[in-house]
Amino acid sequence: MIRNEARKIDCKKPGRRTRHTVKGRGGSGLPAVRALAAVLLSLLAAQPAAGAEATLQIGYLGLSIKHQMPNSFLDPPPDDEGVQGARLGIADNATTGRFTGQRFELQEKRVNDPEAVAPALRELAAAGIRLVVADLPAAQLLEVADMPEARGMTLFNTRAPDDALRNESCRRGVLHMLPSRAMLADALAQFLVARRWRNIVLVVGPSEDDKLYAEAIRNAARKFQLRIVADKPWTFDPGARRVDTGHYGAAAEVARFTQGMPAHDMVVVADEAGDWGDEIAYRTTEPRPVAGTQGLVPTSWARPHEQWGATQLQRRFRARAQRWMLPDDYASWLALRTIGEAATRSRSTDPEAVMARIREPGFELAGFKGVPLSFRDWDGQLRQPVLLAQEHALVTVSPQPGFQHQFSELDTLGTDRPETKCRFR
Repeated sequence: MIRNEARKIDCKKPGRRTRHTVKGRGGSGLPAVRALAAVLLSLLAAQPAAGAEATLQIGYLGLSIKHQMPNSFLDPPPDDEGVQGARLGIADNATTGRFTGQRFELQEKRVNDPEAVAPALRELAAAGIRLVVADLPAAQLLEVADMPEARGMTLFNTRAPDDALRNESCRRGVLHMLPSRAMLADALAQFLVARRWRNIVLVVGPSEDDKLYAEAIRNAARKFQLRIVADKPWTFDPGARRVDTGHYGAAAEVARFTQGMPAHDMVVVADEAGDWGDEIAYRTTEPRPVAGTQGLVPTSWARPHEQWGATQLQRRFRARAQRWMLPDDYASWLALRTIGEAATRSRSTDPEAVMARIREPGFELAGFKGVPLSFRDWDGQLRQPVLLAQEHALVTVSPQPGFQHQFSELDTLGTDRPETKCRFR
């Protein structure tokens, strides 16, 4: 450390070499780096003291719904589905931000009561947050999207697959990170066409979600010229399935249910809650594979997915969450990575600049699916391949080879521009 006791600056005549010396302890002359340092410090002081301005605040709004215990106790539904994906996404953004001088912070609002969703959004809006991961069912998503506080906000839908949200109930400020039911159904239909398994039996559960899933299958069948040879509701309640002889009752019911059906190649089930769909496989009268919500499942993310670098994402998520990544987690991770990628490319943490970048036609995102992902400008849906997987194997990925499109093969899945009923408001 040099302590200045005297300073002498000798300036010679103009046109001649000027020598600046600084005398400190010991009397030795040093180059005048202190003068340069003073200039740099003054420049830094003149910059806005805006550490906060380099930080992008992102909201997470989730409604925790009590899950009904599925048919099997093997994989009980976690109580942190969705938010763990967002936490991994914010961590990944922070890694990039260390090189770009940007910071990302996640403000979590997780509520248990649907009535508490709107007040939670108001709190996020009051904090100045304009980018919000909305882990909400369709009804609550529309409720908050239409609130005055949501004007100027962008909501990233990570839970609701409803096709209506991409059509007649679409909102300009909502982007959809997970595939719609139509995309899932089209992905399965393409696979059946590729395998030439064109005749299917459709079994539909009693819930409203089951009926919406079944309607998407019917639409996909018409679109890809599949034949639904039987369309039947499932009404059996296997209440005694966990007693010693419960499996006998389920087997007998499935055999009766499928007896006498027209010739078919595949049984497609619509059981989004997982109440009974797993009972169908290996119990049908004719030996036929099962697909849909159980069996061969079209999904955005699956446990056996390891291609295109997905293994490293699976491992990082398991290390953080101590469980496997689920589709809701993947959608939330995609939402955070979308924001982080746009912030990096726009070199800004201003929410308006970030959103402008996301909505540019050339914006693309890496999602460990082999192709860049992008948003459809007509309904806000994220284009993405759909995995078709069973419990321990990734069977295939749609779009299937040979299904072509004028602009993007990914637009063969779901509602294409000429078919859309979306009129933003």
